[in-house]
Amino acid sequence: MKSFLMLIGFIIACFAIAGVGGYVTSTTVSTWYPTLQRPDWTPSGRTIGMVWNVLFFLMAISGWLIWKRAGFTPKTRRAFTLYAIQLALNLLWSICFFGLKSPGLALVEIVFLELAIIGTMVCFWRIQVTASLLLFPYAAWVVFAGVLNYLFWSLNNTGGASI
Repeated sequence: MKSFLMLIGFIIACFAIAGVGGYVTSTTVSTWYPTLQRPDWTPSGRTIGMVWNVLFFLMAISGWLIWKRAGFTPKTRRAFTLYAIQLALNLLWSICFFGLKSPGLALVEIVFLELAIIGTMVCFWRIQVTASLLLFPYAAWVVFAGVLNYLFWSLNNTGGASI
């Protein structure tokens, strides 16, 4: 029962971050965002939402697997610290891009997000390989999102190279 409750806790934590990020996104997705130039291959909002739902679920399962294997112990402290940091950076990206309407700032931030994801994967790998591998689609999507973010910034940056 404890394991099941922890799984639910990880799912709730991940989707709480997703919910706050979604709220921030919703504040400008129908007003400011449509005014931006974007690449033709930009995924639809619906597609992006579906992908993120799967990724947040995989993040939750990944964290739970680490907890199930080793608990919250000194051995997992670094892994869970990076896990929490990448979740916070995930939310921060939405705040930068949509909340602050700053693709340039979001572009800088997404580099730190990717590094935190990779760090989490490395730490998770040392504890349980499956948990690490479950984060691979997330890391790959964030690389894709980073490229897309760069293109949004470059297509809409009329004031020079400022962030």
